[in-house]
Amino acid sequence: MAVRIGTAEPESTFKTQGEALKGLLDDVPGVGPVTVEESPAASIDNANRLHQGEINFGFMAANWIGRAREGDAPFRQPIDLRIAAPMNAGPLFFIVRADSLIRHVGDLRGKRVIVGPERSGMTQHAHSILPAIGIKFENFTPIYLDFAAGAEALKAGKADAQLQCPIPNKVMTALSDSTDIRVLPYEPQDLRKVLAAVPFYRPTVMRKGAFRGLTADVEQPAVVNLLMTHAREPDARVGALAAAIASGTKDLARRNALFDGMDRLFTPMREQGAAACEFGGVMLHSGAAAAYRKLGLLA
Repeated sequence: MAVRIGTAEPESTFKTQGEALKGLLDDVPGVGPVTVEESPAASIDNANRLHQGEINFGFMAANWIGRAREGDAPFRQPIDLRIAAPMNAGPLFFIVRADSLIRHVGDLRGKRVIVGPERSGMTQHAHSILPAIGIKFENFTPIYLDFAAGAEALKAGKADAQLQCPIPNKVMTALSDSTDIRVLPYEPQDLRKVLAAVPFYRPTVMRKGAFRGLTADVEQPAVVNLLMTHAREPDARVGALAAAIASGTKDLARRNALFDGMDRLFTPMREQGAAACEFGGVMLHSGAAAAYRKLGLLA
């Protein structure tokens, strides 16, 4: 029986990661063959589809996992999720046109800021990041547009800044190829405040040259994205998948640059145990935990 993995909309980062994952897993005994399925609302859809038994695994951003576990809006009931594997840490970053007078994220007060569709995960990130540095939503004008429409609005001068995630991402690449842009850095104390306030973020460095206009390394917060499953999923299947992923990080990075640095997400597990990759009160699946222990990755 094919294993079904929920991703996101066509050409999305989750969808492209899912296709790379399929390439790795198709021939793994106890896992493949793999079917990659689109989920238009990404993390939210995938949690609901796991609950309904429509998929075996699904991509989710860490900020949605605790909500799904508790059944908080937009979820209608608690979902018994488990973590199968970390996928990547995607930088969350604000961009402006190169000629903008805005220099730091802390300068966004009073500006027109594209934060994503109103009920999206991106807008939730804006609600996490900006208040952590003292900027409330009433302190600026939020603009609720998706990545592509937001990029066009920024390009046309109809907005002052846009929140983007992750890299590489096709919208960001296309925008930077056609428009001179900059990534806003944080004041050091502001970045520390964000990372201290939001437990599902990790520090990362966006490297110079990742796209046109990124002319220096810049530190940013990153949201951890995970491959989730349901508590009912058999240990043998989850364990086989987890072992293949943990052993295949270089292969995955070769298939899709979004997996670059994936091995670093496993490293803290050796010292901190399962808690290093557990979010929102959701535990590692027992099959995944057993696989990671066997590989020497889990204390």
